[in-house]
Amino acid sequence: MSTTAPTLVDRARIRELTEREQRRFDASTPKSSQMYERARRSMVGGVPSSYQSRDPWPIFIEEGRGSRVWDVDGNEYIDYHNGFGSMVQGHAHPAIVEAVQRQVARGTHFAAPNEDAIAVSEELARRFRLPMWRYVNSGSEATMDAIRIARAVTGRDTIVKIFGSYHGHHDYVMVSIGVPFANIGDPDDYASLPYGAGIPKVVSDMTIAVPFNDAAAMERRIQRLFDEGRPPACVIMEAAMMNLGVVPPEPGYLEAVRELTRRFGVVLIFDEVKTGLTVAAGGATERFGVTPDMVTLAKAVGGGLPAGAIGATQEIMEVVASDKVKQVGTYNGNPLTMAAARASLEQVLTSAAYDHLNALDNRLMEGCTRVLREYHLPGYTVGIGSKGAVTFSPAKITDYASFMANQDAELTELAWVWNMNRGIFMTPGREEEWTLSVAHSLEDADRYVAAFEEMAQALTA
Repeated sequence: MSTTAPTLVDRARIRELTEREQRRFDASTPKSSQMYERARRSMVGGVPSSYQSRDPWPIFIEEGRGSRVWDVDGNEYIDYHNGFGSMVQGHAHPAIVEAVQRQVARGTHFAAPNEDAIAVSEELARRFRLPMWRYVNSGSEATMDAIRIARAVTGRDTIVKIFGSYHGHHDYVMVSIGVPFANIGDPDDYASLPYGAGIPKVVSDMTIAVPFNDAAAMERRIQRLFDEGRPPACVIMEAAMMNLGVVPPEPGYLEAVRELTRRFGVVLIFDEVKTGLTVAAGGATERFGVTPDMVTLAKAVGGGLPAGAIGATQEIMEVVASDKVKQVGTYNGNPLTMAAARASLEQVLTSAAYDHLNALDNRLMEGCTRVLREYHLPGYTVGIGSKGAVTFSPAKITDYASFMANQDAELTELAWVWNMNRGIFMTPGREEEWTLSVAHSLEDADRYVAAFEEMAQALTA
């Protein structure tokens, strides 16, 4: 990561370019507009999930192959969105297609175990250095079950999370994310603020948020919770924050968190829904060399199908093995998902694949860093494995507070629509990053850099 000297960018120029590019993009997606009008009549907001919403309409995608997707208007994009980071194996990978087609012909659901489920758990145990695994169907289910297991193991109710991190949409973690910045409070006593309506206050009060990259603040807050008579069951956290662009852990931070959670008898859960299988073969656990008590996976683990998994030590999973905790789900370990996951793990996400992903990420970061320097734009690049971002900030982002104080939302909005108009499909919003797939090429990376340089030229002309 390298920063550039802050440069004042003409705000009127940013808005002018954004409006121009938005008009161009709207004109190129009329069928998405028509489909949206139809969808609104039967789907709430015209989308299956609120995170798929976009003003004035979402983009409807109808096909994906390799590193490309096509929308209903026939526009072709290099896919850096990749299903919110799920498609690190690329679209319609032949090995995964063959495995799923073979299983479809043999049956799509039994609610009974099969051999593929064993093979997947064995491979996950090897990669993440945690011996015992269970399956779910999404990241939300994975974090929900992991917290329940941690509570059963410790006999405690309170949980600790990182302020600004997203861990799914169940009540206990829909707290202290995406909330008004002015209301968050002091870092040593962050407010427990529900993310949207429908979350009981008694639930949000049981979730305590602390800043990222500050082990001392976490230790002080945990000690206070013990002093108040409500010690936490667990700390659930991303080893690298992945919804503020990309925010890596500072040197020594994860090691300090590992030490203090062990000392306090608090279960440490790494939420690897975004980092698992994307930043290394063994996710952030491998990349940073710190092994938690539990890991939650989803997104990339399913090989493109809905899936999730929970890994833990044998001691922790004893509460599940003994049936003290009811870890259940009709579609857990679904044979289609297990077939896709096994093919992905054994044939696609190999050591050579991670070498390729690292090379692509480095190519993007080097190219975008050059553009930032040459055009004196405020910002820096950061990346880990298949994940990365251009962070439009004159100062380094280390946590939610520094992100909200420094990141340039207007530049991020312009960058999204600029990329879309040049065939670069990106996740919308100021919080997201690029996700690469094994199907991406160096030429794909160069296309991204070229589009970024064209935007820099337009901003500084």
